Amino acid sequence: MDQLLGFVKKEFTHIFRDSRTMVILFGIPIIQLMLFGYVITTEIKDARIAILDHSNDNVTREIKNKILSSGYFRLEANLIQDNEIDPIFRKGDVKEVIVFEKGFAENLEREGKANIQVIADASDPNTAQMLFNYTNGIVQDYTKKKFAGFTIPLQIKSEVRMLYNENMVGAFMYVPGTMALILMLISAMMTSITIAREKEMGTMEILLVSPLKASHIILGKVAPYLLLSLIDAFVVVFLGNVVFGVPIRGSLFVLAFLVILYITMALSLGILISTVANSQQVALFISGFALMLPTILLSGFIFPIENMPVPLQILSNFMPPRWFIDALKQVMLKGNGFAYIWPNVLILCAMTLFFLGLSVKKFRLRLE
Repeated sequence: MDQLLGFVKKEFTHIFRDSRTMVILFGIPIIQLMLFGYVITTEIKDARIAILDHSNDNVTREIKNKILSSGYFRLEANLIQDNEIDPIFRKGDVKEVIVFEKGFAENLEREGKANIQVIADASDPNTAQMLFNYTNGIVQDYTKKKFAGFTIPLQIKSEVRMLYNENMVGAFMYVPGTMALILMLISAMMTSITIAREKEMGTMEILLVSPLKASHIILGKVAPYLLLSLIDAFVVVFLGNVVFGVPIRGSLFVLAFLVILYITMALSLGILISTVANSQQVALFISGFALMLPTILLSGFIFPIENMPVPLQILSNFMPPRWFIDALKQVMLKGNGFAYIWPNVLILCAMTLFFLGLSVKKFRLRLE
C-alpha cells in the first residue's frame, strides 16, 4: 500500500511540475468557460442603427428617445433622405434603419394609426429578426403606456423589410462562415500536421540538408493544399448557390481574389504553427484550439461581435476569419466590390505577410 501511495505521489509531483499539463488541465477549461459564457448569448446590446424621421414631431422624438435609452441600440446616424439608406447598409455601418412616415403625430391623431418602417440587414437573419422584435416591442410598449387612457385605441404599426435576405434563409449566414471554417482547417491545420509529420519521421532532416531553399520547401509543401482548398471553396460556393440558394451578387473576380488571399493567409499560418510544433499531436492541438474555436466564436460566424464584451471585441480584430466572413457576405449578398471591402483586404494582406515572413524566418533558422 505504501508503494502505491508513493507512486501516486510521484505522479502528482510529475504533473504539477509539467507546465503544459497544468495548462491543459486548468487553463483550457477556464478559457473555454469564459469564451462560451460571454460569447453565446441571445441578447442585443448597443446595436448600431440609423433613423430617418420624415416627421420630427413630439411623438417621434419620444419614441426615438425610448428606443435609444433602452440600452439595446446605439444611434450611428440621422438620415435625411431615403437614398441614404442603401449606401449606409452597404458600408456595414448599421444593422437597422428606422423610418418614421411624414406627418406621424398628425396621422396618429386624425386617423388613429401611424406607420413605422423597420429596415434590417438580413445577411445575418437571426440578428435582424431580434433587432426587429426589440424595436417593435419598444414601440408597442410606448403605445400602450402613452395612450392607455384614450377611449379610441391608437395604433402604431411597425412594418419590417429585410434587405439582402428577404426570406430570412439561415444558409445566407452559415455558408460564408462554413467556408471560412473549412478553408482555415484544411489550409492551416493540414499544412501544419504535414510538416510536423516530416519532423516525426525524420525526413525533414533530409530536406534541411538538401540543396533546396527554404522558400522552395515551403512552396512545395503548400502548393497541393492551395489547389485542394480552392476546389473546396468552389464546391462550397456551388452547393450554397445551387442547393441553398445563396446568391453571388458581386463580381466573381473579386470573390476569387478574396478566397485566394484568405487561403494564402491560412497556409502561412499553418507553416508558422509547424515551425513551433515538433509532433503531429502538438500541431493538431495548436491548430484545433487556436483556430477552430476562434473561427466559430470570435469571427461573427454565429454570434454577433457587437454583443460581446469589449475585451473580446478587441480580440476579434486579430481573428482573420472575421474579416474574411464580413468581406465574403458583402461580395456575395450585397454585391459590393473593392471600394467597400478594401479595409478587409488590406488587413488580410497584412496578416498574410506577417505570418509568411515569420514562417520563412523561423524555417531559415532551422535550415542554417
